[in-house]
Amino acid sequence: MKCLIIAAGRGSRLERKGLSKPLVPLLGKPIIERVIRNAANAGIKDFYVVTGFNGERVRKFLDSLAKDCPIRITHITNDEWDKGNGLSVLKARGYIEGTFILMMGDHLVDPEVIRSLINRGVSEGEIALVIDRDIGNPLIDINDATKVQISNGKVVRIGKDLESFNGFDAGIFLCTPAIFEGIAKSISEQGDTTLTGGVRCLAEMGKVNAFEMGKNFWIDVDDPVALEKAENSLLADLKSKKSDGPVSTYLNRPLSIRISRYLVGLPITPNQVSLISFALSVCAAGLFMLSGYGALLAGGVLAQAASVIDGCDGEIARLKFQESDYGGWLDAVLDRYADAFLLFGLTWHAYGTLLQLKAIFAGFMAIIGSYMVSYTADKYDALMRHRLSRGIRIGRDMRVFLVFLGALLNQPFAALAIIAVLMNAETIRRLFVCRSV
Repeated sequence: MKCLIIAAGRGSRLERKGLSKPLVPLLGKPIIERVIRNAANAGIKDFYVVTGFNGERVRKFLDSLAKDCPIRITHITNDEWDKGNGLSVLKARGYIEGTFILMMGDHLVDPEVIRSLINRGVSEGEIALVIDRDIGNPLIDINDATKVQISNGKVVRIGKDLESFNGFDAGIFLCTPAIFEGIAKSISEQGDTTLTGGVRCLAEMGKVNAFEMGKNFWIDVDDPVALEKAENSLLADLKSKKSDGPVSTYLNRPLSIRISRYLVGLPITPNQVSLISFALSVCAAGLFMLSGYGALLAGGVLAQAASVIDGCDGEIARLKFQESDYGGWLDAVLDRYADAFLLFGLTWHAYGTLLQLKAIFAGFMAIIGSYMVSYTADKYDALMRHRLSRGIRIGRDMRVFLVFLGALLNQPFAALAIIAVLMNAETIRRLFVCRSV
């Protein structure tokens, strides 16, 4: 499957955000890179991009992107970029044969929509247009959106000025060469050089199928307001990580997302963030090994800060398309080392205060329990994914928070004892729950 992306326009409403609209940064990545990577995640590797205004700058960036992904990008130039966007589509007529995906260079969409559209297919001589039936979608500027009227699975009317409509044009198409014929007819008969004009001509002949996208995400990033909405939507999506425990959900994640929003604009990698979090944990452990409440409190605050930052590596990886199996594995390994350092440091402090072996025993059991909870987590989740509803998850976020509370309240032994009981009890519970699976 090939993908044609039109990105030739000036985008005057976003000029104060950047000299070229496709290259305007959105959470650390140019808009057009997000468009292309979403399509690539849907399985497309062959792209044709039509550029015009500031085209040389955009093409240079795309050449670099093609090497990084890796994908194939063929450049198509539209010197008439200041006219209707239908001309940009027509420029691809000699490049693409057969069925292809058509996308706008400023429309973000969930890759699942593209995959589903490809799987649906389209008959020869027709096209399919992705439709958003949610008329109250808060991400859409209803005054600027292209509206459609659907009847019996077909788009019968389309335009920005429709008074009666039951959906929005999401700007994603599955096309046959009929799209070229529709645009050419629109130009010759109506003098309309827009893509919408071409779609309207095909709709009048009953050749535009409506593909409803359901509740999936999409947005037209056309002005600063839409840009902010897109940022907020992408950040909000980070809150849905299933492995988050209660501390992560209600405390760590809201803080880490705010930090990640800033970090994505910096040349920092997820693995570097993982190392920073680990270094903070080691420093916290060192403070625990000093005497006095001041050192204990400072170590607790630093440990909790490290726990918050520990969520940023995955968030940055998702926002910057830098997710990798190695990155996830490195983060998990560093977390285990960080746990050991923190609990050992807290044990040292508790023993230095009590001078009793029970502090060492509590610390030992806390470390063992923490490791067993971490070890059984993946296996338990895999076995019980479809059998249990989501409840309170016992994990790293909770034990680090207990370390912080123990330091805050000057009760290191009590914190170790609670962690030891809680983590080992959770491990035993998992063993009993999973034995019959």
